[in-house]
Amino acid sequence: MKYFLTFLLALQVFTTSVGAVDATLKVQKDVEQRSRIALVDGSSMPNEKFFNLLLSDLKISGHFLADSVHHQDDFSSNFISPELKSKEYVIKYALSMEGGVKLMVKLLQSSDGTELFKKSYALPAVEKLPFLGHKAISDINNALNYPDISWINRYVVFSRYTTPGRSEILLADYTFSYQKVIIRGGLNLFPKWADADQRSFYYTSYAGLIPTLYNINIYSGERQKITSSEGMLVCSDVSKDGNRLILTMAPEGQADIYEFNVGSRSKSKITNFNGIDVNGKYVDDESSIVFVSNRLGYANIFKQSLRGAAVSQIVYHGRNNNACDAHENQIVYSSRESQNTFGKNTFNLYLTSSNGSDTRPLTTTGANQFPRFSTDGSVVLFIKHSGRGSSVGYINLDSHQSLLFPISGSKMQSIDW
Repeated sequence: MKYFLTFLLALQVFTTSVGAVDATLKVQKDVEQRSRIALVDGSSMPNEKFFNLLLSDLKISGHFLADSVHHQDDFSSNFISPELKSKEYVIKYALSMEGGVKLMVKLLQSSDGTELFKKSYALPAVEKLPFLGHKAISDINNALNYPDISWINRYVVFSRYTTPGRSEILLADYTFSYQKVIIRGGLNLFPKWADADQRSFYYTSYAGLIPTLYNINIYSGERQKITSSEGMLVCSDVSKDGNRLILTMAPEGQADIYEFNVGSRSKSKITNFNGIDVNGKYVDDESSIVFVSNRLGYANIFKQSLRGAAVSQIVYHGRNNNACDAHENQIVYSSRESQNTFGKNTFNLYLTSSNGSDTRPLTTTGANQFPRFSTDGSVVLFIKHSGRGSSVGYINLDSHQSLLFPISGSKMQSIDW
């Protein structure tokens, strides 16, 4: 059983800490398909960190070619300086952090200063400033009738170790500029959002003798016991309606995947292999799951119908494909592509379909692991380790743009978006 838990943790654990807003950008999309836009800071006390946050939102959206110069001008005026006339749009904003945080934004047509959008935002908690910026850019994106990017408004939930045998679970914005501890004390791992509205999440507590799955409401703090199991217990996916969970359990000494009905508290066993099956994810309109298994003697990605025992192999390259995520019929996975026993190894991310076709690489360098789809499947979150350190990364699958937020320090155990 100790081997099973070690295997599972090896698929989930990575070392990182968070905090930087500065990012790097990779552009591979035809520039003519994106709008040229500039940010103009009209705040009484310009904030470089907040400017960089807005710039990151514009870049990762895939819809804008954003000017990286931190321009400053009067917010109340709709005058457009001659140097910005070459842009299609200008966003003017004014940030105030007195008595809470307030943000005023307006979108101007650069050719003549016509006002296309204007809105004010406010929050009493200054630490939630990043969410005001994300919401403003998301609203401006919608005002221009671009495809929705509301994923930038969502929380990230993650678990990190604090001391041996102890951890805490935190909430963050997607840039990790905002962080808040939700659960501390004891060993609490594998958080997974329970609903699309992000009002609660599941997590596994190792406080007692038997691993126990709980659901906690992030607003009320109310905690509800869901189930428990000997050996290990991890919630790796939740159905769209929130009524069913995919669990990894080992009540009989081997790790298998189960489907759990939240209402009836009943469970059904999906996989039945004398080895290790973990990390199940719904695919194909929730009629099947993909999962990680060692049934070939090494970690690889497989698929199985919820109504049948036949198992099909999805990935046919690599000798250690140890992490995956799924959205509808899309699968993203991490594949080890080097064989350094004692040195650093290369792990790249690949995008494929649930039948293993149309596979394409998403990364080419470094150790890229633990991919997670956004709720609409348009963006992939991942952790990148390279010679310079570690980063939280995002890849826009349509525009092929990517952002990397440098991180360092603490040991993160698992993450959900």
